[in-house]
Amino acid sequence: MLHVVLVEPEIPPNCGNIARTCAATGSSLHLVEPLGFDVSDRAVKRAGLDYWHLVEVTVYRSLEHLFAVHPEAACDLWLATTRAPGSYVQARFSPDCWLFFGRETAGLPLEFREQYRDRCLRIPMAAAARSLNLANSAAILIYEALRQNGFPGLLDTGEMGNAP
Repeated sequence: MLHVVLVEPEIPPNCGNIARTCAATGSSLHLVEPLGFDVSDRAVKRAGLDYWHLVEVTVYRSLEHLFAVHPEAACDLWLATTRAPGSYVQARFSPDCWLFFGRETAGLPLEFREQYRDRCLRIPMAAAARSLNLANSAAILIYEALRQNGFPGLLDTGEMGNAP
């Protein structure tokens, strides 16, 4: 199972959309406080619609708290940042890796990025673009990690695949 970590997310609809992607992919969602919203916030729930019961969501007081509960995360993590030295296409994702995303206005903390410098990934984009939307960035990396591992547990054929 992939683990998606949002560090200090600020915008409820982004979190809701990422929760929906996690539900659709069987990924777990980890939220690191402080959050810019209450997880019961209407905007979060609206973006996730009726998918919340399909996603495992855990909230942590801090990054330190997350790593205390899940020390294995430190051995298999990837950090999404526009400041990364290389593209995500260079990464080889394991089926149980941890994908970290920072808050919308500031990204991941500098100390954290420096500690895992060789695990930082960038999504290629035009030089004039500051960044992609957080939910879009998460979807790109989640699906790349799943693709590399053969989309475990996911349906790859819709109803048209069964038609004569």
